[in-house]
Amino acid sequence: MFDTVFGLPVHPLVVHATVVLVPAAALAVALAALWPAFRRRAGVVPLALSLVALVLVPLSTQSGEALERRVDHTATLERHTELADGLLPWVALLVVAAAALYWHHRRSAGSTTVPRLLVVAGIALGLVGAAGTTFQVIRIGHTGAEAAWSDVAKAAPHNGGDEGK
Repeated sequence: MFDTVFGLPVHPLVVHATVVLVPAAALAVALAALWPAFRRRAGVVPLALSLVALVLVPLSTQSGEALERRVDHTATLERHTELADGLLPWVALLVVAAAALYWHHRRSAGSTTVPRLLVVAGIALGLVGAAGTTFQVIRIGHTGAEAAWSDVAKAAPHNGGDEGK
């Protein structure tokens, strides 16, 4: 994968899409799990968002690894990369949950009834996947921001940046 675009690292560009779409997918799956009316109206949207997130996560990881080779290694950067490596299983769980909920929606629209245990399992997977994915994205984003901006924050003026007043 290429690691720069117009001389800028690809990672921040890809990560912004990931940071928006992964929580959006998590929210859509959680709403579909908890709210049958949303599940009916949303149709395939939670599954589609989850699949896009599943594609974006490896792109973010690969572009991050390319960027990692260009910057100084710190403990914060190491923690960020370790956390990032743990996101893909959570998003995969989200996809499975979204697929189960969509399948349930499609099956219940017909005459076939879905076993209650499968419905409960799909809802539980959706909620656990949404919570775990969101929590992991927050942790990854926080350590990534610390890795990227900690030197800038340390060098900032102590008067809150109002040196011209």
